[in-house]
Amino acid sequence: MQFPAAADTVIDRLHESRDTFADVTKSGSLKVITSLLRPAVRGYVLRRGKRDDGRTDLETAAPAQFDWRYRRDRQDLAKLYRTAKQAQWDSDVVLDWSTPVEIGNPGKPLMDPKLFPLQDYPAFQRLSDAEKADQGHALVSWLLSQFLHGEQGALFAACQVTQAVGWIDGKLYGATQAMDEGRHVEVFHRYVDEKLRRLYEVNDNLYVVIDALMCDHRWDMKFLGMQILIEGLALGAFGALRQVSSEPLLRKLLEYVMRDEARHVAFGVLALQRYYKEGLSAAELREREDWCFEMSVLLRNRFLAHEVYDEYWAHKMPRRQWNEIAMTAPFMLMFRKRMFKRIIPNLKRIGLLSERIRPHYAQLGLLEYEHGKAATELAPDDLVQDVE
Repeated sequence: MQFPAAADTVIDRLHESRDTFADVTKSGSLKVITSLLRPAVRGYVLRRGKRDDGRTDLETAAPAQFDWRYRRDRQDLAKLYRTAKQAQWDSDVVLDWSTPVEIGNPGKPLMDPKLFPLQDYPAFQRLSDAEKADQGHALVSWLLSQFLHGEQGALFAACQVTQAVGWIDGKLYGATQAMDEGRHVEVFHRYVDEKLRRLYEVNDNLYVVIDALMCDHRWDMKFLGMQILIEGLALGAFGALRQVSSEPLLRKLLEYVMRDEARHVAFGVLALQRYYKEGLSAAELREREDWCFEMSVLLRNRFLAHEVYDEYWAHKMPRRQWNEIAMTAPFMLMFRKRMFKRIIPNLKRIGLLSERIRPHYAQLGLLEYEHGKAATELAPDDLVQDVE
């Protein structure tokens, strides 16, 4: 049977994403799987994040809750708000943008070339030093591009959370986070554009997560997806990249961003732990547990760097082989370890790590982090140091 070109493309994309579709059904929750189906089709099949005009329109749904009494009764959030006000920073002042960043210089790599995922792959070993440096530059550019795209999602989500949260102390803090996220978009774009001069499109896994988060009408799901999962993973990812890079401007940029992210994660824990303990039924908690697990799988797969694979290696190895290398390479293993180090304790603190869901995380090797401290147990500076 002869399919039209568009149908061939859809079939190819479904084939490419078959492993991911299989991954995000592991919880077995039909309700959660159904809720992710439309974002998955928009992301994996229609590739809404990769349109030629570089724009994506989303039909979002977010309630706006006004508090006409302005009751200030959440002292923990009020304290976080005061901290956030005092910790605002100006990227033009604290970062030295005149710092030169050399691209493609084997003597000054953005990250240690020994950490490249294909380091032990014979075809990569046969490349020249300049070619290896070029692919290292591509990988760092890809990582920072995904950070940038994630921060844009965080900016929009922060605005939604601020209008939806029911406490004035939460709204005041949310306003500081919206400012933080705008600043993060600014600094990551400036670094990618001016220093690396290489912007990659949004990864399909990340797009699906952002799509699902922005289009969910429930305020607590936005908190759960953004503050606990995306911000928590970003905090770990920034720490991992900062640890392996010797580029001074990038290290300084990541340090300032991480201090902001530490507060954002604490905001999520403070906002949700009481609500989930007192305001939800057992069935609603089960749905959120399953949703978190499915999102964790998507976010873990977010860092498979398929865009780098398509550019350099698609004609040399099948995608499944690339995935296996990316999942088992020492740097990527360390990267994921840093990312989930804070997520699991935070899920446990807000009551979403029951005995029912634990085996799913155990299968991914993530339960080793469950006895760590939650975000609210560490000061922002301590939390930054803890993920490095």
